[in-house]
Amino acid sequence: MRKVYYNLTRKLAVFLPIFLALHVAAGAATAQQQAPLKTSALESHEGLTISALPWTNPALYKEKFHKKSPYAAGIVALQVVFRNDSDDSMKVNLERIRLNVTLSEEDHQALDALTSEQAADVILRPSLKNLGRSRFPIPIGGPKIGRDKKWVEMEQELREAGVRASIVAPHSSVQGLLYFDLQSQFDLLSNARLYVPDIVALEKNHGLMYFEIDLSQVGSQ
Repeated sequence: MRKVYYNLTRKLAVFLPIFLALHVAAGAATAQQQAPLKTSALESHEGLTISALPWTNPALYKEKFHKKSPYAAGIVALQVVFRNDSDDSMKVNLERIRLNVTLSEEDHQALDALTSEQAADVILRPSLKNLGRSRFPIPIGGPKIGRDKKWVEMEQELREAGVRASIVAPHSSVQGLLYFDLQSQFDLLSNARLYVPDIVALEKNHGLMYFEIDLSQVGSQ
């Protein structure tokens, strides 16, 4: 009897720490997977959930951008997740996404998302960036200036961190960064809304109702 009891106790002593470690690890992994939706502002309907999290902490940019930070140049990155829980593929028109900001009671602006090329121009050309940027709206375009190795590296980092696909397969997600030039007026995010007007369920050829995500709700989910 003693021998049986001793063996059982020794097995439990070995098994319990392993079980507890696996349980804690599983819980941490689940929390990590759910974190983007819990800390972001989000809206969900017709099988699609869009979450948006403005990166207002300069430290968040260090992992993606090794030399120049978009934030230091007055650009905010919005981490967005398009989660499709339906049986239909969804196509998101990324070019029509806008960031709606309020400058005053009479002055509202809808800002275009910057392409990786436009963002690189703003980040690496301070003299060009400050010219004509004293007030919204942001002028897009302008003359093309020679682009060196630093510009190529910056554009590549921006592109790789951005939203790289416009079609979200059934029961899957697409995520990445959208860039908006706020001219360092990051306080505008306190009452900003991310407007996503053009999404189509491809198999049904059905347009979804627009999404308007209230960024003032960030952190309250």
